[in-house]
Amino acid sequence: MSAAREEILARIRAAAGPAAAPAEVDAAYAALPRPYRRAHHDPSATDVVALFAERAADYRAVVQRVTEGELPAAVAAAVAPLASVLIPDGLPEEWLAKLPPGADLVRDEPPLSATGLDQISGVVTGCAVAIAETGTIILDHGPAQGRRALTLVPDFHLVVVRAGQVAADIADALARLDPARPHTLISGPSATSDIELIRVEGVHGPRNLHILIASLSQ
Repeated sequence: MSAAREEILARIRAAAGPAAAPAEVDAAYAALPRPYRRAHHDPSATDVVALFAERAADYRAVVQRVTEGELPAAVAAAVAPLASVLIPDGLPEEWLAKLPPGADLVRDEPPLSATGLDQISGVVTGCAVAIAETGTIILDHGPAQGRRALTLVPDFHLVVVRAGQVAADIADALARLDPARPHTLISGPSATSDIELIRVEGVHGPRNLHILIASLSQ
């Protein structure tokens, strides 16, 4: 072993010191000063729902604000052009109450293959939380959301966000989530740009993202 390498390793060992117990490490980490700003928007002074709508629209998502009573009709209107609609487990049946009797509703039972998903026109889901500051929707793939592939393969994704699910900032959103669950963050429809900055949509997920923000009143 070279003298230089030995010197470097010796410095690392000296800096690391004796192994600390996990509880000591956790206590030392908790004691670190954190003077940084944890939130940029005060929900009591900012209309976080309006901010989320604005930021999501900036990503070229279609954003509508509706009341809970208007939600079924809005869902029906949004999916009317689609030949087939994928419905994940746990999606509230009242959201689909205004769909015409002949609508082709597809269930993920048994789980559809990638080829089967590719033949579906669109999917309707709920969400776990939304972030006003970034216009981002987070799925944790619980009830009304389905597995991740359901929202990545079909070309159209309709997401229902209830006003109470809109968090002001990222820290606020993360505090509402279960860290043990898988999370998918969605900021607008799928898009990418090549070296010439030519925007191409629908490469890594849905080409069209439609968001319905449901409130008790507008």
